[in-house]
Amino acid sequence: MNDAVLPTEHTLDNLYRDHRSWLESWLRRRLGNAWDAADLSQDTFLRVLGSAQPLTQLQEPRAYLLTVGKRLLINFHQRRSLEQAYLNALATLPDTCVPSPEQRWILLETLQALDELLDGLPSGVRRAFLWSQLEGLGYREIAERLRVSERTVKRYMAHAYEHCLLVDL
Repeated sequence: MNDAVLPTEHTLDNLYRDHRSWLESWLRRRLGNAWDAADLSQDTFLRVLGSAQPLTQLQEPRAYLLTVGKRLLINFHQRRSLEQAYLNALATLPDTCVPSPEQRWILLETLQALDELLDGLPSGVRRAFLWSQLEGLGYREIAERLRVSERTVKRYMAHAYEHCLLVDL
């Protein structure tokens, strides 16, 4: 029998058991909130479960979990910022135009999905797409706002459409 110490096999069960409390503590320090930290910790492990990275090949499991956790933390802050901007916009509406709580939730979920869909696009492409789709601006108006040619706006829009078709949410 060989007395050599074998590295721990990284299964999701082992990874979770060995590193969940550490990851959750790290997230709690950044969020100042145990509930959100627990949610993001769970989301991290769900992402790991759905990833293409074979767990058996992980050399540094904490570094991997930290990378995934940081990305989710950034998304969390972006979502909060988006929600706050939406609530601020709602506060300017007359009472007769304010959507119901159910409609607000649906709108926030839609905004979040749109934000995730457009994540990774260059700023100009993203703005061109949003101005076109949300404000109904034509390519000429978008070109003027971005200070680029209409031809560039057409390329931006093609890039955005292609990105939307290829992104896997």
